[in-house]
Amino acid sequence: MIDRATVDKIMDATNIVEVVGDFVNLRKAGVNYKGLCPFHDDTTPSFMVSPAKQICKCFACGKGGTAINFLMEHEQITYVEALRWLARKYNIEIEERELTDEERRQQSERESMYIVSEWAKDWFHNILKNDPDGIAIGKQYFRSRGIRDDIIEKFQLGFAPNKRTALSEAAREKGYKNEFLVKTGLCIENERGIYDRFSGRAIFPWLNVSGKVVAFGGRVLDARTKGVAQKYVNSPDSEIYHKERELYGIFQAKRAIAKEDCVYMVEGYTDVIAMHQCGLENVVANSGTALSVYQIRLLHRFTQNIVLLYDGDEAGIHAAMRGTDMLLSEGMNIKVLVLPDGDDPDSFSRKHTAEEFKTYIEQHQKDFIQFKTDLMLKGVTDPVKRSEAISSIVKSVSVIPDPIKRDTYLHDCATRLEVNEKTLINTMNNFIRANREEKRKAEAPSILPPSGEASSAPIASPNGGRFFAEQSGKAEREGAVTPIETLLIRMVIRHGEEIIFEGLETEDGGTTNLTVAQYIDYDLSQDGLQLSDERYQRILAEAVEHSSEPGFKAETYFVRHPDPTISQLAADLAMSRYQLSASMSVPQREGSLVRQVTHLVLDYRMNVVEQQLKQLQLQLREAVADMEKVRVLMTQLKQTQELRNALAKQLGNDVIS
Repeated sequence: MIDRATVDKIMDATNIVEVVGDFVNLRKAGVNYKGLCPFHDDTTPSFMVSPAKQICKCFACGKGGTAINFLMEHEQITYVEALRWLARKYNIEIEERELTDEERRQQSERESMYIVSEWAKDWFHNILKNDPDGIAIGKQYFRSRGIRDDIIEKFQLGFAPNKRTALSEAAREKGYKNEFLVKTGLCIENERGIYDRFSGRAIFPWLNVSGKVVAFGGRVLDARTKGVAQKYVNSPDSEIYHKERELYGIFQAKRAIAKEDCVYMVEGYTDVIAMHQCGLENVVANSGTALSVYQIRLLHRFTQNIVLLYDGDEAGIHAAMRGTDMLLSEGMNIKVLVLPDGDDPDSFSRKHTAEEFKTYIEQHQKDFIQFKTDLMLKGVTDPVKRSEAISSIVKSVSVIPDPIKRDTYLHDCATRLEVNEKTLINTMNNFIRANREEKRKAEAPSILPPSGEASSAPIASPNGGRFFAEQSGKAEREGAVTPIETLLIRMVIRHGEEIIFEGLETEDGGTTNLTVAQYIDYDLSQDGLQLSDERYQRILAEAVEHSSEPGFKAETYFVRHPDPTISQLAADLAMSRYQLSASMSVPQREGSLVRQVTHLVLDYRMNVVEQQLKQLQLQLREAVADMEKVRVLMTQLKQTQELRNALAKQLGNDVIS
């Protein structure tokens, strides 16, 4: 593990202008530098680099961050790999903390498995290129599939000889242990000895997102497929390979996915390879299994747009339906393209150029909800089956996290299905409530205690601290990040360590000072409020924890945070489009920071109250037939309006009820 001191040493030595300048042509613009953004098709320079803050940001697409964030995005590498890249550039020796004996054993074992897998990949590839059987059988197979030599090299395809001990014997000659041949799945061991798993097969190496060989797929050749139960044999799960976490072709595709902001999902190895050969490189395969949440989040690092490309037969349509609700729930935008019956991506790409294939995709792809609607309701006249199909479609819509996108889909469904939109909304809300209840039971979250009479919040809520705690918890569960929360965290990042209240009396008769971060945390905690974004809550907590440390500066701390998601967010919130030149300054009026912070906290409370008012008004409209419920809701509405008016007075606004 790279310790914090070494990370700080690397960051201190890093000049972000030099790092970005290795990839982007920069020119001076005041105290900053600007250039064409490398992350989207930029025509006017919108990518700003700040040498003072050591961060960068594109004000068109929003990407940027520290030098580490830039390298991770541009080179599609991990956080540790980016640190090592910078260490090499600035000739810094990386000092890693001492590993425990168990960590050292596990690391050594994993490294040995990676080494053996890399050797096996080269061995299979060499057999294909230089062994007489490899050339006559293996290479002939790939050529019969129309695969060019340059694509064979790109995917490091190989061939395993028919002899059942060829690989294991070659490995032992090189000094590799049977233990790791078995653990990687290259060989199988039983009471009769050890023998090769992939003998007599064409070999497809699996590379993870960092380019390390983690597994293999072996296909029995066409002459032997008759009567063979498994055309493909794949590596079993191991310490370095878990099928549900990997995607075939991700290493070769990651840059194209990021550049095109879209990924094509296909079923098999040859589909991926054929599309690359056709000129479409932003493609991966899940090898016939349902997508997992790990695979979806891996893809989400590069894009949120996915096109499912499958055969036009019944099996292909069934494959297109698997895992789609999970994709929707993870915020992916799904389109589906079912190819003409009799074609798969492999055969179709061999008949068309990349431009023809792209044009076909653009003209024939369907939004997933539209695809599911057309598929499930085609020719259905039975009322029961029709209602079941509509319910399934609404259930898919209900898992979409973006409320605007949900409402848009639902309105579209109501029009297309000729069903009352209110009925669909009620059905969707039932699904949403049921999903939340399931999550709550699964996660068993703790219940925030009410502040009650002990609360020293500026304004009393109608139900003590319960009101704010409930509304904050509701927003947190829905993942609804409000602009005011972002402004609060921007304030914490930029001014978190600055003292805004001095000499405050404590319960024991002493005095204390409060920083910006401490005040925000203290004020919100009085009513059990929590920010809805986990990253925001974490930033606030860490700023409070480190506020009293000498020399602590929130902006520097968070921009250099070891968690890339935190450092990316901090850099984004710390960067301004406009920055004064070194010779200009604006005097800060005394007390202005105090006013800004206290006003922001009141704004946040007002936002919580206004959300509750909307909910109460909605519940009133739905409860018109239940007079007892209406009376309870009217009482709550009156109390909430009084609270809103009191907050408005503190904010200096007039509210007309």
